[in-house]
Amino acid sequence: MEKPLQIVITGASGFVAKNLRKYLSEKNIHLISISRKNFKPFKNETKIISKTYEEQLLLPKIKNSYALIHLVGIGKQSTKTDYESINVQLTQKIVNLSKKAKIKKLVYTSGLGVFADTTMGYFISKFKAETSIIDSKIDYTIFRPSYIVGKDDLFTKYLKKSIKKNQIIIPGSGKYLIQPISIGDVTKLIFQSIIDKRFKNKTLDLVGPEIISFKKYIQLYLQKKKTKLYHIDIEDAYRLALTNSEFDYGVDDLNILVGNFVGDHKKLRNLSKMNFQSVKELLKTGALL
Repeated sequence: MEKPLQIVITGASGFVAKNLRKYLSEKNIHLISISRKNFKPFKNETKIISKTYEEQLLLPKIKNSYALIHLVGIGKQSTKTDYESINVQLTQKIVNLSKKAKIKKLVYTSGLGVFADTTMGYFISKFKAETSIIDSKIDYTIFRPSYIVGKDDLFTKYLKKSIKKNQIIIPGSGKYLIQPISIGDVTKLIFQSIIDKRFKNKTLDLVGPEIISFKKYIQLYLQKKKTKLYHIDIEDAYRLALTNSEFDYGVDDLNILVGNFVGDHKKLRNLSKMNFQSVKELLKTGALL
């Protein structure tokens, strides 16, 4: 009898991880899920709470797992958490742990817009993380996601909160482009990248089939709600991001928006052979409201 597939997931309490864990659990895959925060486990799941991801605790429990999906990362820095320690150093720790545990496959979520010559701190940290995974010589798939949307994603939570205040802030014109992808498609792709050899040692843009302006996305999300769209001058937005930690957007949030980063969906579609969900149609249904 074949040994059941065992997969390790880091950042288990996050939005992508919660949806992925549910999807994999329903496929009767044994999960070893690790998080700094407490969470409710699904069936066939071993829960590990670890604030520092120490090798002494984790190695005996994850040894000889087939794959590790690394979903830990931050998109906003503070004096308590910075890109280097979380996005770079923790990823290197996970790579070292994976080698010792004899894990055969690493899957990592990076960021759309990451490239070798970037000057942006967030992307630099993600590029360093990607490099440590590639240099590990473990079979890998690196995904570079645009906005991943679903019922509880961070942007949807922000929009719901803003609707209650009857005001959504849009930095600048709002005409900059995004290429959102549904969480349902993301969970399928991550699983496929583990079991399908075509994904071996690939770096892929994790993007949906449609490119849409930021403002149009919000308008589609709102349906017929009368919530006010408040445009703020882009310079004022950056000033607030730099000086007010309570502002809705961080500096790198703004950098990513005005960067107009779009990806190669055709490559992803041809490799996966999947039929992707239209995020525009998803928004029109009001399912995310």
